[in-house]
Amino acid sequence: MSKKYADYPNIIYEIVNEPNGNATWKGVIKPYAEKVIPVIRKNDKDAVIIVGTPTWSQDIDQALADPLKYDNVMYALHFYAATHTDWLRERTEKCINGELPIFVSEFGCCDASGNGGNDFAQTEKWLKLLDKYGVSYCNWNLANKNESSSCFKESAKADGKWSDSDYSESGAWIRKWFRNHYSNPPGVQTSLPGDFNIYSRPELTQSG
Repeated sequence: MSKKYADYPNIIYEIVNEPNGNATWKGVIKPYAEKVIPVIRKNDKDAVIIVGTPTWSQDIDQALADPLKYDNVMYALHFYAATHTDWLRERTEKCINGELPIFVSEFGCCDASGNGGNDFAQTEKWLKLLDKYGVSYCNWNLANKNESSSCFKESAKADGKWSDSDYSESGAWIRKWFRNHYSNPPGVQTSLPGDFNIYSRPELTQSG
């Protein structure tokens, strides 16, 4: 993949998604990254590489204690607002203050199962914290699966011609957040069908 996409400046590699169980940082994840990253770097010298952290990418403090020795590497943090609250935000802030480069490559407004009720008050606390420190984040997920984390109702079509009635509760909330939160969005704004937007944050891809 890195050979195929080496000349594309907008590619981000996430080499391990949500390590869990016995996937410890020092014993499993870091050694794996130390094998995979050089393979990518042979083809793509400076693309951003995101490395997952233990316990479904929540134990970012373990990466802070023993980081990888590569440039342009970031560490994945995932959260679900109805499950992961102050304790994980405190851990996140500690790692940011410790200069660990973090990328929230997945978050949801609901609980960690991807279902259950949405907690928008907790979601807003999270996003305000991330905005405070300039941490980029991606919402999960752009789908019409019948679960809380999906941005669309199950009845929504895949053609992109969506009306307000097609959005799920979380989809309507996060769409409003991205559309209205920034009066002057940082970086480059790229429009997607249905008025969803991606905000590129090039200043966050520096060596960490």
